[in-house]
Amino acid sequence: MAKITLFGQIINKLDKKIFKSLVKDKATDKHCKGINSWTHFVSMVFLHFSSSNSLREISNGLKSATGNLNHLGIKRSPSKSSLSYINEKRDWTLFQDYYYKLLAHFSNLAVFKQKRLKIKSKIYLLDSTTISLCLSLFDWAKYRTAKGAIKLHTVLDYDSCLPVYVNMSDGKVHDLNPAKDINFKKGSVVVMDKAYSDFALLNSWRNTGVHFVTRLKSNIKFRRVGERELPENRAEQILVDEYIELTEEKTKNKYPKKIRRVVVYNDENQETIELLTNNFTWTAQTISELYKSRWQIETLFKEIKQLLRIKSFVGTSPNAVLIQIWTAMITILILKYMKQVAKYNCLSNLVAFLRLNLFVKN
Repeated sequence: MAKITLFGQIINKLDKKIFKSLVKDKATDKHCKGINSWTHFVSMVFLHFSSSNSLREISNGLKSATGNLNHLGIKRSPSKSSLSYINEKRDWTLFQDYYYKLLAHFSNLAVFKQKRLKIKSKIYLLDSTTISLCLSLFDWAKYRTAKGAIKLHTVLDYDSCLPVYVNMSDGKVHDLNPAKDINFKKGSVVVMDKAYSDFALLNSWRNTGVHFVTRLKSNIKFRRVGERELPENRAEQILVDEYIELTEEKTKNKYPKKIRRVVVYNDENQETIELLTNNFTWTAQTISELYKSRWQIETLFKEIKQLLRIKSFVGTSPNAVLIQIWTAMITILILKYMKQVAKYNCLSNLVAFLRLNLFVKN
């Protein structure tokens, strides 16, 4: 029988030296009269693992650990009022930076790899998800007249299926705005839906050596300037592979070069999908598989919303919401790592097991 609870074993997997270094750099414990940054962090991670509904449940839940709190690196369970205060005041970037540090740390401990497509380039999946909020409580999260919402703009690493970029905005911000601020490395591949099909943005990526795969909007006008021969042993779902030029003056000025158009038939939804890419060497089948891989980011959004406490928040300020979001990202990172090293096939089963046995010494 282990002498440390499951939750204690999980917390001990985290690199506390990195956290202490960030706390020192950001001075998040300076003039701290209440709970320190580490206790705050453990409390918010406990929120997600236990699926607590309120600050009071976090406080009471940690109190139930009694003598086992020292295994978590904390002295006492924080009170509801203390948690409320520090969620509003403590710098949320502490948890953002810790996520990226842990991502690098766990990547060195476990191999987050899946079956690669037949290209050597680094693949990123770009998308956003909307979380509805009550406008009367979250009056800063403007969306509609009587409804509030926030958007999580996310870039997912294809290999690890983990976010390498997350940006929160209110629900009214268009997906394109945060996308323009993301710098992708030369040679990388960005896969996205047609919401990001802004030709000025696509042209800027082309100029910097970034490849893209996206969906063509139905109202875009173009003309064919060349056709690629389809191989005899091609997959039946590849219908067209050609080069096109944009014909409308507005769009042509934004993207003056030729672009590749691949038309694919989707058997599952029984629809035809038109894809655009600036890569002229990949096979049409590879382009189709790249766009199909975009659904991995939808899977991540589903996992976060279903398994973690992210559709309802224990604080109403932007700072409190960002802390809860970034501790959710840290939690999903921990779970993905545990799933990888423990050979767990189903993430939801792992979460359910942990939730019922957090303070069991197993």
